[in-house]
Amino acid sequence: MAEHMQVQRRSGFSSRGNQLNGKQAQTGMKTRHFWIELVSLSVAIACGLALLIALGVAAVAAEPEPGQAAGSSSAPAEQTYEGVITDAHCGAKHQASISKTAADCTRSCVHAGSQFALVDGDKTYILSGDMERLKRAAGLRVKVVGTRSGDTIAVSSIISGS
Repeated sequence: MAEHMQVQRRSGFSSRGNQLNGKQAQTGMKTRHFWIELVSLSVAIACGLALLIALGVAAVAAEPEPGQAAGSSSAPAEQTYEGVITDAHCGAKHQASISKTAADCTRSCVHAGSQFALVDGDKTYILSGDMERLKRAAGLRVKVVGTRSGDTIAVSSIISGS
């Protein structure tokens, strides 16, 4: 029996020790379940808040801007702009030292990678559209009909003269 007691003491197991370890195990399990439940609840709350924020942003983005009718189409209407067709690099002032006309300078700059532009006083708009029509009108004062988006005009027609 003494040998049996020594073996139990060395191993740390006894009938009473098993009960304590069992109670400690249950307490440990409850503590672990508490943390798992707490983390799960936190994740659920975070997901719910993220969903509410996303829906709020989507609702704000779907509202029409002030001054716009709710049923109006979002496509901008065509307008007429008047100015000189040039390039975005030189603008209204072409270098006199290159001994080219404004039209030739504009075509050269566009060929080198610049974009066509319409200059009207201090306003400059980038032009997009039929490159051949824009090349023919380079350096001329024209009326451009198109839709503007920011600083870019999508050209639908060019009316020479004025």
